[in-house]
Amino acid sequence: QVQLVESGGGLVQAGGSLRLSCAASGRAFEGYFMGWFRQAPGKEREFVAGIRWSAGITNIADSVKGRFTISRDYAKTTVYLQMNSLKPEDTAVYYCAARQVFLSQYDYWGQGTQVTVSS
Repeated sequence: QVQLVESGGGLVQAGGSLRLSCAASGRAFEGYFMGWFRQAPGKEREFVAGIRWSAGITNIADSVKGRFTISRDYAKTTVYLQMNSLKPEDTAVYYCAARQVFLSQYDYWGQGTQVTVSS
């Protein structure tokens, strides 16, 4: 059974930093793309960042480029989202997800972790 478990969310002041973790288990993730999404109240879910599990190639959304980075620990099967210079508009529930590299549909989703940035 595949599980994606996010952690690291919380309340932070504007300008601060948080690091989110996504612990992945239940299968081998070679050939998978791991993504971070977020959804703010009343807004659609949006892609934030992603990484190809095997190659480590990353993709960062323009809205967070220069502030957020994504990485993965191969041995721990964990994906990280480092968020710096946080803004109130970054407030959202952040989700980890996984899909096969050559498909667009995400197969697996975590339960989400709340990030709140105060002004």
